[in-house]
Amino acid sequence: MSVIKVPTNFNIDLEFEVPEFYRRLVALLIDFLLLFFYFKIATEILESIQGSMDIWSINDGYNMHWLEIIIRFMPILLYHAVLEITMNGQSIGKKILGIRVVNENGGKASISQFLVRWLVRDIWFILIFFMSLYRENEGKKFDSTFLMIVVLAYFVTDIILVVSSKKGQRIGDILAKTILIRTDPKGNIEETVFREVADSYVPLFPQIMQLSDKDINAIKSILETARKKGDHFMAEAACAKIKSHLRIESSLPPFDFLDVLLKDYNFLSTR
Repeated sequence: MSVIKVPTNFNIDLEFEVPEFYRRLVALLIDFLLLFFYFKIATEILESIQGSMDIWSINDGYNMHWLEIIIRFMPILLYHAVLEITMNGQSIGKKILGIRVVNENGGKASISQFLVRWLVRDIWFILIFFMSLYRENEGKKFDSTFLMIVVLAYFVTDIILVVSSKKGQRIGDILAKTILIRTDPKGNIEETVFREVADSYVPLFPQIMQLSDKDINAIKSILETARKKGDHFMAEAACAKIKSHLRIESSLPPFDFLDVLLKDYNFLSTR
């Protein structure tokens, strides 16, 4: 299993495990099966409704045709975009296999990054594949062959990139500047800096608001990584860098100090 190191502004490299190819493939197959079953169920329901109606007017038939297309295909097309945005970088398949999409800095990917990944997804090329079959049935062999070559080139390129590149990025990941990492279900690691903070909470270090969102994400990732590995030195080094940069004096232990910083940020950023 390969590991990528992401540098932070605190001169500490964070390590992320890149999921094996089979994990990505199985996650994709799970998502595909879910979408396949959805399509079959939606088709059965729509055909049952259509069969129960005795008379169709031209307008009703036209409207029903477009309604069928929307119900059958829209959830399939939007599946990955909606779930990755709402489930913190995971689809159902990714969640089961313990992998997640993050940005190249190890923090939570933005909505625009998820959308770029979605625009260069396999689902669009699968549709192009079916379009090529339709063209062939129409006798347009040149168009069909060209579309087949496009689909084949995309999938071959994607597989080569995922298997051979250090970060395991496919074309969509490269364009969106995202990576897939393994998660630890037992550790319940969330790619967010938010903490539950009481309304009566009193922040100790308001200087934390001088840092950028990228810095805050780095602090959170350092804290989680140091705790997971029991690396006191990593936490201590981060604390020293932060104290020097923000001119903070504190005798709190490193882990407690980083925890307080995140709580302070959450309290101050929501007020």
